Amino acid sequence: MKRFAAAVAASAFALPAPAANPAAASTKNIVIVPGEFIDASGWHVVHDILSQKGYRVTVVPAAHATFEDDVALVRRVLMQHFGNVVLVANGIGGAVIGNAGSGAKVKALVYVAAIAPEVGENPLQLLRGPDGLPATVKADVAGYHWADRARFHDDVAADLTPNRANFLAASQAPVGLAFLGTPSYAALWHTKPSYAVVATEDRILAPDAQRMMYRRARAQIVEIRGSHAVHMSRPEDVAQVIERAARDTL
Repeated sequence: MKRFAAAVAASAFALPAPAANPAAASTKNIVIVPGEFIDASGWHVVHDILSQKGYRVTVVPAAHATFEDDVALVRRVLMQHFGNVVLVANGIGGAVIGNAGSGAKVKALVYVAAIAPEVGENPLQLLRGPDGLPATVKADVAGYHWADRARFHDDVAADLTPNRANFLAASQAPVGLAFLGTPSYAALWHTKPSYAVVATEDRILAPDAQRMMYRRARAQIVEIRGSHAVHMSRPEDVAQVIERAARDTL
């Protein structure tokens, strides 16, 4: 009986390892983190363009209540992916990708009118201009920041039709003060290739602030005439930048 048990144990150790799945390993993944005010559905057209070109695209349903929760959510999403990943963000989502994408599978970061904080900087610092936060941004009694519905079209999405902008204003995703005030503890653009879109008509994140952050990140920069909603108004151009990052690094 002992000899039989030993034989079984030996045969178990001799079993071949499961074969790797080459299809899964070769999957080219793009993970997108939305920014403030416009939820994940704003990336619908970019998703469709890239999906039709063979990329596996995931848009993270980030809540923006706290920075730590968003970073943890993105890491959980990344764990579900086989193969390499390009991480993309708009607005405050840029702080998330600069901290969540530390794993080896993340090959590039793409900032689309997004903040790219250095270690110790918080989103509030980078969104502020010389006159403080953009006038359209208002905090409620719980500390969540919203875009003024009356100003949403002009200040957030001026290059969209009024009916589209009005719907975005009515369905917007706010951001918590706990998120805005949390300093970044990493700046992965120091070690990973970065690509960036400057939205030249942005009234939420100043174009000059975008240029400053992207230059210090040594990102490959493309300037596109568009609002903070440039991923909705110019989806083909934004998708082209993301695809360039994917071709270069995946």
